[in-house]
Amino acid sequence: MMAAPKTEPPKLPSRNPIPLSASQDAQVRELYYKRVRGYCATEIREFASCALNRTISATWACRQQRLAMNSCMIAHASQEEQDAAREEWFATRDERKRERAEKEKRRKEQEKFHRAWWGLPPLPEDEDAPVTTDGKR
Repeated sequence: MMAAPKTEPPKLPSRNPIPLSASQDAQVRELYYKRVRGYCATEIREFASCALNRTISATWACRQQRLAMNSCMIAHASQEEQDAAREEWFATRDERKRERAEKEKRRKEQEKFHRAWWGLPPLPEDEDAPVTTDGKR
């Protein structure tokens, strides 16, 4: 008997099949666009400098720069770049979580200060707040 030829498993459209929420997907998309704009920064800059102080005439006056910019963007706008942006988003997830926690901590501290300053009663969740030397929380 002949051995059956090995077939490769079907390719997934992305290396990251984990579904994301709409806001998370928007964050990934923004990273993706930022990466592509970074690759084509010189072409974008050339087109912008050509189109500066022009209105409708930019269509034909800056045609060469626009085509160069568009071809660069199309060349770098690939599924691999989307996957790289998604991987970068997942890699920085812990950092964003830590930043959110620090921001929430600062907000609570500022609210406690505000309430103490104006002599407002502490929030029920702040009952365990330390009492200061003047007897206030």
